[in-house]
Amino acid sequence: MFDVNKIKNDFPMFKNNKEMQGKNFVYFDNASTTFKPQSVIEKINKYYTTECVNSHRGDYDIAHKVDEQVLKTRRNVAKFINADVNEVVFTSGATMSLNLIARGYGEKFLNKGDEILINEAEHASDVLPWFEIARKKGLIVKFIPLDEKGRITLDSIKACVTDKTKIISIAQVSNVLGYKNDVKEICSFAHSKSIIVCVDGAQSVPHMKVDVKDIDCDFLIFSAHKMCGPTGIGILYGKYNLLNEMDSFLVGGGDNITFDLGCSVSYLNPPEKFEAGTLNLAGIYGLDAAIDYINTIGIENIEKYETELRKYAISKLEKNQNLIIYNKDADSGIITLNYKGVFAQDEATYLNSKGICVRSGQHCAKLLTNFLNANATVRISMYFYNTKDDVDILVEALEKGGDFLDAYFN
Repeated sequence: MFDVNKIKNDFPMFKNNKEMQGKNFVYFDNASTTFKPQSVIEKINKYYTTECVNSHRGDYDIAHKVDEQVLKTRRNVAKFINADVNEVVFTSGATMSLNLIARGYGEKFLNKGDEILINEAEHASDVLPWFEIARKKGLIVKFIPLDEKGRITLDSIKACVTDKTKIISIAQVSNVLGYKNDVKEICSFAHSKSIIVCVDGAQSVPHMKVDVKDIDCDFLIFSAHKMCGPTGIGILYGKYNLLNEMDSFLVGGGDNITFDLGCSVSYLNPPEKFEAGTLNLAGIYGLDAAIDYINTIGIENIEKYETELRKYAISKLEKNQNLIIYNKDADSGIITLNYKGVFAQDEATYLNSKGICVRSGQHCAKLLTNFLNANATVRISMYFYNTKDDVDILVEALEKGGDFLDAYFN
């Protein structure tokens, strides 16, 4: 197992915010975005300071280096999720990836009356793209019911499926309740009914081993910034035959072979046909370094460590009778709670006064508020650089105060 305190030294954010207003600095908002290690920052700087030219544009040595780095990163991503290299598409992030699937596949191949299955716990990025194409094409969006804890089960999916069901789109790990869905089991069933499965891996790929060939999903999406990489770069994985059939909703330079005065266009094969315009090259450099960094630690080690840290946190937090914990038995580093009688944003403000960064609100999962019977919640989300000391600081802060006014008068 790795030395967490040593790992923290790799992240400048900890050094530069060691004393946030003279207090502890505890970061528990990793489901939103993660800190970046120095190696990622240096790789991004390498692009801007020594190789800052465009890809696929120049017949000179530096341009060739950039082309090679783009290919290297694509190969690195493919190996990380066990995909074929021509099945890895660079996008601006998970949101763009999901929109590309909804528009490029869903809008093209689904017909009026066809059904798309999602659920109440999904992030807005896995809800609104389906809403949009449903309105355009007369499709039906159905919601898979959650069980009493907020989980999706295969039985609940089976109960929703009809001969009109064409797509199931779900998160592998919920971004609010943190439950892991058995997407391999779901894909096996869905494919027996000729249903396409889209997996939102934004909260899973950074924290656990994801093997697209093993789970046999049709699409997988995730973002670099949630796994120690830069913002503005993400991945769409798709089975090659599906990518080949899809259309891109973004066209222009870099995605075509030829076009003429008769409006005829010949597009490149996947993945390049989905990568019109100048790619986020600095982001691609940074993503490559982020994967290398995670690989040095080991994704299996990360998952094991976070599981142990979560158990420790729950064992401490559940002793506080003033806390409502909505997902005590979830199997990820996400803990969602409220302090009784205190609005979530007020509690987050109070924790901030103690140097603790958490997320409050609806976490882009606005459909979940009715299920939770809460308009907003406080979300604690961990990563491999968090420690038991971080948890202890949080636990102590929650024991000593639940009134946001403490933030101003303590």
